[in-house]
Amino acid sequence: MTVLEEATSEPASEPADARGRVAELHEIRAQALAGPSEKATQAQHAKGKLTARERIELLLDPGSFQEVEQLRRHRAVGFGLEAKKPFTDGVITGWGTVEGRTVFVYAHDFRIFGGALGEAHATKIHKIMDMAIAAGAPLVSLNDGAGARIQEGVSALAGYGGIFQRNTKASGVIPQISVMLGPCAGGAAYSPALTDFVFMVRETSQMFITGPDVVKAVTGEEITQNGLGGADVHAETSGVCHFAYDDEETCIAEVRYLLSLLPQNNRENPPRVESTDPADRRGDTLLDLVPADGNRPYDMTKVIEEIVDDGEYLEVHERWARNIICALARLDGQVVGIVANQPMTIAGVLDIEASEKAARFVQMCDAFNIPIVTFLDVPGFLPGVDQEHGGIIRHGAKLLYAYCNATVPRISLILRKAYGGAYIVMDSQSIGADLTYAWPTNEIAVMGAEGAANVIFRRQIAEAEDPEAMRARMVKEYKSELMHPYYAAERGLVDDVIDPAETREVLVRSLAMLQSKHADLPSRKHGNPPQ
Repeated sequence: MTVLEEATSEPASEPADARGRVAELHEIRAQALAGPSEKATQAQHAKGKLTARERIELLLDPGSFQEVEQLRRHRAVGFGLEAKKPFTDGVITGWGTVEGRTVFVYAHDFRIFGGALGEAHATKIHKIMDMAIAAGAPLVSLNDGAGARIQEGVSALAGYGGIFQRNTKASGVIPQISVMLGPCAGGAAYSPALTDFVFMVRETSQMFITGPDVVKAVTGEEITQNGLGGADVHAETSGVCHFAYDDEETCIAEVRYLLSLLPQNNRENPPRVESTDPADRRGDTLLDLVPADGNRPYDMTKVIEEIVDDGEYLEVHERWARNIICALARLDGQVVGIVANQPMTIAGVLDIEASEKAARFVQMCDAFNIPIVTFLDVPGFLPGVDQEHGGIIRHGAKLLYAYCNATVPRISLILRKAYGGAYIVMDSQSIGADLTYAWPTNEIAVMGAEGAANVIFRRQIAEAEDPEAMRARMVKEYKSELMHPYYAAERGLVDDVIDPAETREVLVRSLAMLQSKHADLPSRKHGNPPQ
């Protein structure tokens, strides 16, 4: 008799006493822990995938996992289900700790029904989600399932509805992290999309609404599963995936790192640590990293590394919309969210994808009490027919709305260019930044000097004997009058112009002052942000 058959059969005889009962319990529990069979485990490993319990062991502190409803079995009949009633019903649920803090988790067991969701399976997930919300602790889902259990019909679909409803209820209340470690197709993909962060593993995890066969039947296009919804596709093209890694061990280790930067819930602040990096450390390297010439690119990540604690940060959506950087880091031990233009990619302009990426990140930081530091070097919004027809107005407004709605401490720093509407949108003082600083290399204006001179002095340039000489003269005049580094400071639009080398110290002091900030939003059910 196989382990699965043992797990699905009734006890052979009644135990005689309590010791017999306990022995029976240990036997049943051993069956549940072992899973369906050694062959199924080997098949899972052959695909380069860990089992659900191995994944939980990597995620949680050793010995901390407390399982819930380990002995749950489905009650469905028909299509042969009544003959297969394994313990756990294909999903392992419970809680444990990550660096000593409580975390709730559920993990699909692909070895049982392919991890497909049935009624009992869904009920277990509903329960652990409710427990996470009630306890005010993060929820991590380790996804490796084949979607709804077809044999259970609409009952399985209703189970997904309950998950989606709880994802929405928990949004902005507790951190929700989805870790994709296998297939995720159809409606099942919407639960990860509702969570705060999505992790994927290359080659072994995929997400799509309709698979390659359906795509081919409907459109005639032929494509592989990874080509349609693999980790690289979602990390670079769709933006569905926030983090992509080569193996499960690295992926789950990064989930632990992310959890160390997040609070338990929206009523707490992120965990603060003692920093060995001096708060007043000078950053003289910054003087050479950022060229004064606004037309010369540089790598904004080098600037961030120079300013944050020990040069360490976790970039979110690193490979999608690379013209803007969203990252979590620490300043003097305090977690901050960093939003920064990246001049290395299309000059750091704002476009549709960058606006969406930054807006969601700002909302996440605001929901979980993470102060926001914005580094500006933005020449404007990306011009073009595709952008206008794609709704850059609507998408750019998402970022504007997110900043205006945020009540956490907000500090903006203008490194170089800050032109036009993009300057306003990137947390300018006029939309509510608590403190705004600028480097002496800043250029805050409606547009660049060349474009402005061509508009303002069009007639003088056209009528001049030497138009080019006149244009150069007018550009110089415009710069000296309206774009000098202290123009905004003289009008109170920035709080101070600072030495770049003192940036870290200034930010640390400012965050310390803003730690007790309190801001109330108008009484309302919720806003109606642009979509």
